Amino acid sequence: MNKQELIDAVATKTGDTKAATGETLEALIAAITGEVTRGGTVQLVGFGSFSTGARAARVGRNPATGAEIQIPAAKTVKFTAGKAFKDAVNGA
Repeated sequence: MNKQELIDAVATKTGDTKAATGETLEALIAAITGEVTRGGTVQLVGFGSFSTGARAARVGRNPATGAEIQIPAAKTVKFTAGKAFKDAVNGA
């Protein structure tokens, strides 16, 4: 499912227009992104949690040449699925 298909599905379920549903989805994504970017956590009970993590600097290898390269430390995005979401996916 891509973004437009998600908008179509939600608009059909809620009876709202696709334009309004698209704006709502954009606002939701912006709110989640903004909070996680500031180092916060967004918890959607039954669905999951979005947060940031840290990846340490490390040494990697260029697959073409085999030469060692330094990979810098970076922030990562983490999603942890909630129990209800896991149960739904596993058919419980």
